[in-house]
Amino acid sequence: MLNEHYSFYWVTSPFLNRFLWSSERAMRGSLYRRGKIWWMAYYVGAKQYCESTLSTNKLLAQKILNLRIAEIIERRFQLPKSNAPRLEQFCQEFLDSTSHPNTRKRYATSVAKLQTHFGDIRLSEISPEGIDEFKEARLAAKVRTATVNRDLAVLRRILNIAGRKRLISANPFGEVEMLEECKQRRQPHILTVKEEEQLLAVAPDLIRVLVILILDTGLRSGREALALKWEDVDFADQSIQIRQSKTIAGIRNAPMSNRCKTELLRWRKQLGPEYSEYVFANPQRPETHLKDVRRAWPKVLKAAGLQFFWLYDLRHTFASRLTQAGVSPLFVSQIMGHSGTNANLLHTYVKANDEFRRSAISKLETYREAQCAQSKSQRPQMIQ
Repeated sequence: MLNEHYSFYWVTSPFLNRFLWSSERAMRGSLYRRGKIWWMAYYVGAKQYCESTLSTNKLLAQKILNLRIAEIIERRFQLPKSNAPRLEQFCQEFLDSTSHPNTRKRYATSVAKLQTHFGDIRLSEISPEGIDEFKEARLAAKVRTATVNRDLAVLRRILNIAGRKRLISANPFGEVEMLEECKQRRQPHILTVKEEEQLLAVAPDLIRVLVILILDTGLRSGREALALKWEDVDFADQSIQIRQSKTIAGIRNAPMSNRCKTELLRWRKQLGPEYSEYVFANPQRPETHLKDVRRAWPKVLKAAGLQFFWLYDLRHTFASRLTQAGVSPLFVSQIMGHSGTNANLLHTYVKANDEFRRSAISKLETYREAQCAQSKSQRPQMIQ
């Protein structure tokens, strides 16, 4: 079982500078290897503890063991449980503790991938090297980096919980980096004014109202726009109450533009509360709302002569137009229902389109010409 074995006695504390020679207080430690990973075993009194050093380097593992015993002598370390739970058992407990069904379903997908790769090993046996092997295996299977990062995030969360419960000594993710996914991230299509006119000219009423609603309010297409109820639309106050959203910050009042208000009023005359409580009711079952427009959306884009882009990109267009209009990033974040004003988050949504760039260059030219004109007007006075 043990490929190599190293034993020693730690009988003095370099921090306390005193002898701990008695058998009751002496601590014995040893190193042994399981596969490529070095493990350490140490005794406190008559009780033995075993845990992974998370390292394949023997010298580094020995230093970790020395530090661990020194911490125990100094009474600065809470001992982990001698037997860490297995991955399959702990993952099931983790999924059972996840309250939201959609979140639990998302985690379950990653958990299945983790269990397929790692097997039913103990949590303490998961090492940085093992996690790197998981990343390489997933990438070799042509899985997108964003998907691999979602799986890694679930594993990190599981190990963080295990660390807080003292089931493992340390989370190996301290030595693991997430994958860079920005290069593979799909760039959103920012709708120009001309493209918007082409789209609205051929769109059926339902798609037209949905497009204008998202472009003028920034609602999330699935959870907020399609699930909208008539009772949440306040025409007098020109606002929309979002009661259910992706995050707590998403529960908000979204202001309506005059164009959006006009379109919703026209749509209510056709299919108002008498037909269904939902603004975008399912024609087959009016008591429910549409889940998506995946079939109708590509047809409308084709009829408008536009390349395919996702309906969600209209939300990106809303953010870009707000920023172009000079709206503060704080207000952009609040209107869109973000939980903060994180720069990376806003950068994801706010993309400069050609019109935005031309406008910026035009402003730059105007500024330069104004400065040149001012300089020329002052030059004769300075010569005199």
